[in-house]
Amino acid sequence: MSFSIIDSHCHLDDDRFDKDRDQVMQRAAQSGVEQFVVPATTRESWPGVRQLAQDYPGVQVAYGLHPYFMQQHRPEDVAALDAWLQTEPAVAVGECGLDFYITPHDEQQQLELFRGQLKVAANHRLPVIIHARKALDIVIRELRKSAVTAGVIHSFSGSLQQAETLHQMGFKLGIAAPISFDRAQRLRRVVSRIDLDALLIETDAPDQAGAQHRGQRNEPAYIVDHLQVMAELRDMDPQTLARQLSANCRRLFDL
Repeated sequence: MSFSIIDSHCHLDDDRFDKDRDQVMQRAAQSGVEQFVVPATTRESWPGVRQLAQDYPGVQVAYGLHPYFMQQHRPEDVAALDAWLQTEPAVAVGECGLDFYITPHDEQQQLELFRGQLKVAANHRLPVIIHARKALDIVIRELRKSAVTAGVIHSFSGSLQQAETLHQMGFKLGIAAPISFDRAQRLRRVVSRIDLDALLIETDAPDQAGAQHRGQRNEPAYIVDHLQVMAELRDMDPQTLARQLSANCRRLFDL
């Protein structure tokens, strides 16, 4: 069975792909993955992500400052992001967001960085790619206060109520391989019940390998595994679902 699908969130610039990136891309193509959205996570990574898009035609890029790397970010990085986007094409601002799971963390510092990037996204009329861990309600609050009207919550793990709230606000839910685990009952309920228009599919490669590749480096080719799970949950043909998820992705990122 052949698919035509977009991996809406993967980190192909990660050094874990340095030894075999060409082969990873070939395996992805063989699995039907035609495009990739690759969000940068630190200012230092922006040039490498830009180069990746030049090397591989299917790669679409976003630029941001990830909350996990707070120690690497500097106060001037938000202004640098604004300036970078004036000359560098991007489909979104991100990966940005809030992570209150990591310890220790400075909640106020993360909020300031997130709010700054929301302003940059609004200035450039771009959607946002958001990381939200132990902070989804606060992310929703900040989005309501911002001028940003579109984006995706990457690797969504919230409730159906939160999912519906975000969808009503114009935001998508990125569904990653954790849905392949039997214990992911809340996430499976969201995927089975939310409007199909709200969903994207992603790998977050090289992280978050699914049930069939537990403990391994994740890669875009494995996206078909949890596509099958999503299709079963929605009682859909996987190829039809893949087309609709890709259409959702194209609309969001103007691909």
